[in-house]
Amino acid sequence: MKNNLFPISSVGFKYIASAFSAFIIFSIFDIEFLVLVSFVLIIAFGFVFRNPEREVPSFERYSLVSPVDGSVISIEDIQNSEYAYKLEIDSTYLDVGVLRTPLDSTLQNVIVRKGARLGTSTLSEDINENAELIFVDENSNSVKVVHRLKRSFDDISVDVKSTQNVKQASRYGVMINGTTTLYLPKNFRLNVSVGSEIKGSQTLIGYFS
Repeated sequence: MKNNLFPISSVGFKYIASAFSAFIIFSIFDIEFLVLVSFVLIIAFGFVFRNPEREVPSFERYSLVSPVDGSVISIEDIQNSEYAYKLEIDSTYLDVGVLRTPLDSTLQNVIVRKGARLGTSTLSEDINENAELIFVDENSNSVKVVHRLKRSFDDISVDVKSTQNVKQASRYGVMINGTTTLYLPKNFRLNVSVGSEIKGSQTLIGYFS
């Protein structure tokens, strides 16, 4: 796992560099409108790919924090599944896109599936690009996290691998404009509700009992 401490995520460097190159070229040829457009793109990409440092609150042991910024849009009970709860978080272009580890754990599985980038719909759940990660802590508590793109100009970036040990709140990737679904076991106590505004690594989702 890469330890990216730059104020802008390294994933965004190529976009900012391209916009800056365009800015220089259009400036040389004195094409004022395109100079303005490229300058705005530099600012926009810097904002979208911002990578803020965050002081992690001191929660109790076996806590689970949010892996993303956004808002909770649904919480469902799941029948006939190894997980008991399904919590969905919506992230937009205005939210920080950096993904952060929800708990001290070992990655049991990491799968990234390429696909479409449709808006939120029933069809998008099946065909949109997504990344699935399963985190398992020292007590065998399992949490499945599924990141799924909506309409986005960039891929989901995940730089962790299966069997890797990860620390709570550490960075493991980037997703711009997508949804994140947490699948939680029966022994989990939720600390959020529908409509809650949350921040990656700083908002307590709940505890394992």
